[in-house]
Amino acid sequence: MNVVIYARYSSHSQTEQSIEGQIKVCEEFASKNEYTIISRYIDRAISGTTDNRPEFLRMIEDSSRKQFQGVLVYQLDRFARNRYDSAIYKAKLKKNGVRVFSAKENITDDASGILVEGLLESMAEYYSVELSQKIRRGLDLNAQKQLATGGNVALGYKVDEDRKFVIDEHGAEIVRMVYEMYADGKTITEINQHLNSLNYQSSKGSAFNKNSLTKMLRNKRYIGIYTYKDMEVKDGIPRIISDELFEKVAERLGKNKQAPARSKAKAQYLLTTKLFCGHCNEMMTGESGTSKTGRIYNYYKCNHARKKLCHKKTVKKDYIENLVIDECRTLLTDENIEKITVEVMKISEQEKDKSHIKLLTKQLKENERKRNNVVTAIAECDLEAVRKTLYEHIPVLEEERKHLEMQLSTEQLSRVSLTEPEIKFFLSHLKNGNMNDEKYRQTLVNVFINSIYLYDDKMTLIFNSSNYPANIEVDLLGEVEANNKDYESSFLVSNAPPKNPRK
Repeated sequence: MNVVIYARYSSHSQTEQSIEGQIKVCEEFASKNEYTIISRYIDRAISGTTDNRPEFLRMIEDSSRKQFQGVLVYQLDRFARNRYDSAIYKAKLKKNGVRVFSAKENITDDASGILVEGLLESMAEYYSVELSQKIRRGLDLNAQKQLATGGNVALGYKVDEDRKFVIDEHGAEIVRMVYEMYADGKTITEINQHLNSLNYQSSKGSAFNKNSLTKMLRNKRYIGIYTYKDMEVKDGIPRIISDELFEKVAERLGKNKQAPARSKAKAQYLLTTKLFCGHCNEMMTGESGTSKTGRIYNYYKCNHARKKLCHKKTVKKDYIENLVIDECRTLLTDENIEKITVEVMKISEQEKDKSHIKLLTKQLKENERKRNNVVTAIAECDLEAVRKTLYEHIPVLEEERKHLEMQLSTEQLSRVSLTEPEIKFFLSHLKNGNMNDEKYRQTLVNVFINSIYLYDDKMTLIFNSSNYPANIEVDLLGEVEANNKDYESSFLVSNAPPKNPRK
């Protein structure tokens, strides 16, 4: 089988060595399984929670050429930290006949393996969100002290070593010029042309444009107001212009004009990539419509039906999603939670390879031993020249210690070390979660649902945990409410949906 390797590291806390380590593990896995590596795609210092990954997107595009059948990653969280993105891109790869393999987790291809994969990805996303929350809390604390929180610093300011904002006089002069020109009647276009003719640059180091100037003219920080999210602190930052000048500019910008209407909330379609038409096997995706009264309705519609190639009728989004969520919850019995926990722990124990962590820990202890020896030698030595030579070893050893600690921290953070209580807690949370919480509903679907085939009179569910499809006999076009219908299902498993579930 031909495979490609995808690797990434996502921040300054991870290094080039972490990429090399990922690739080495992937190469060993490929050799062990007799896979042929034909290419490598590497994104450096890019987060897994966004689509801003050029090599990743190039790999997805290249999969359409049918030159490889597998994507090999160090761990599932290297592929994507977001369950929705993971599902979308895996569906694209699957359409091109490509599977995703995890070198470290080495999840089996049977039904239990698929269930475990869904659980691991959901827990990886949970940890990613938890880390993001910690980072946000840190930024919030900085904001309470009116400190810089990262990102682009507005023109006219710079950040000192204590993370406080101070005035940058060169930039501040440009800001004052812009405000005074606009207040005197110059247009934004005229100001833009004037600044660029002088080769002045924006805070991002690029030429000015209408958007950057408009944003500058609305920035409250220039009158000493520190802003962060919805928080505003008067006199929280050094002032560059007067209140009178700011108000004059604001009035000209149309300070009191009617605010634009809020953008419509985009509906989240939980069954995307998992819901298929029972008549033609084509994927069903979300769409919305507006009635004469202005009410918005959300539906799932067969992609072939959109092109008039299938007669499958649309189905209301909430109705079908609630049916599926109810079915997922029926799987979370105490007995099944116990079964899933045992299966996950079995795989976790089989793949628990902490040799690299042990090696780094051993190297740290050796580094500490060397430093202690150097300190002792300095204290006992009477020769100044020798003592000077010994002193030179200390910063070298200190730099080595920091590097080893960073590597160890990176390696430990990259592992989702699962314990039996943690797994049971996670599954119990799924069992007792809030039915109206979108993230909870999405997690249920991602963990348990392989695929769904929808007809006009019934629904066939393929779970990640059974060998046969489960049918729900319900009149999907009727007016009867879902909770007034009696239907049956069971804890069934299948690792791949049948080509035609009706047969």
